[in-house]
Amino acid sequence: MGTTFRVVLYATDKATAKKAADDAFARVAELDQTMSDYKKDSELMLLCKKFAAEVAEPVKVSDDLFFVLQKAEELSKRSDGAFDVTVGPVVQLWRIARRTQELPDKKEFAAAREKVGYKLVKLDATNKTVQLLKPGMQLDLGGIAKGYAADEALKLLRKTFGIRRALVAAAGDIACGDPPPSEDGWKIEIAPIARSQKPRPLKLANAAVSTSGDLEQFVEIAGVRYSHVLDPRTGWGLTGRRSVTVIAPNGTTADSMTKAVSVLPPEQALTLVEETPGAAAFIVTLDKNEKPVTTASKRFPKE
Repeated sequence: MGTTFRVVLYATDKATAKKAADDAFARVAELDQTMSDYKKDSELMLLCKKFAAEVAEPVKVSDDLFFVLQKAEELSKRSDGAFDVTVGPVVQLWRIARRTQELPDKKEFAAAREKVGYKLVKLDATNKTVQLLKPGMQLDLGGIAKGYAADEALKLLRKTFGIRRALVAAAGDIACGDPPPSEDGWKIEIAPIARSQKPRPLKLANAAVSTSGDLEQFVEIAGVRYSHVLDPRTGWGLTGRRSVTVIAPNGTTADSMTKAVSVLPPEQALTLVEETPGAAAFIVTLDKNEKPVTTASKRFPKE
């Protein structure tokens, strides 16, 4: 999934700990093979390939892939398209832009945008099938799959080994189980929006947190800084500095909601968060003088 996973756990003995960690990583690898858009032979990429030239018959997919696509569709509807996993064709162009330091070609960009739109994905919950309604569509689960994989690794540790004191981190996406011994939560630091800022500490247990921003992933072209986070409705990388942290009951929700909250205007974003059970958000922007301006939802922990 283009990132490094880390597993921290407490077990009764070293052998159990090693076996549990190995199995957790194996589960993550399985999901990587299912949902990665970096692997040509992943289930996701093979699905897209079937619709490369024409609108083919619906394709039956695994339970994991269908679940994630279903959750993605739910958030797409709730966020009015601010989160959209069909943004793949445009993402590919921006990956090239970050390497070449040049904006995407206008014609290629327009053609890519024609293939973006969550309403172009048809899901059949009864048969667990997916149909893409426009040839050449490319699904990109980079904004939700890591959170789901962290959830699934935690779930495996709990169900198979009875290990509840665990944490699974995939870069900025972290899922936590019960806290470490003698602690009331896992100590986590929110990455700052600017290097001059200090990280903000959090304590979490049986919850997930995700942070999305452009501190490290961005490209500057003709004096404009474009984030790696795109607005699916326009296809453009976000401009104007913003860091978003979302706490939610699970990694799938936290991971995906950081993208929607990043894209939406703050007021609309906070409404979306408040309407999501157990979710909370912390938004940091930079004003004209490069000073941080913070906004937090009602449920976000106070410092």
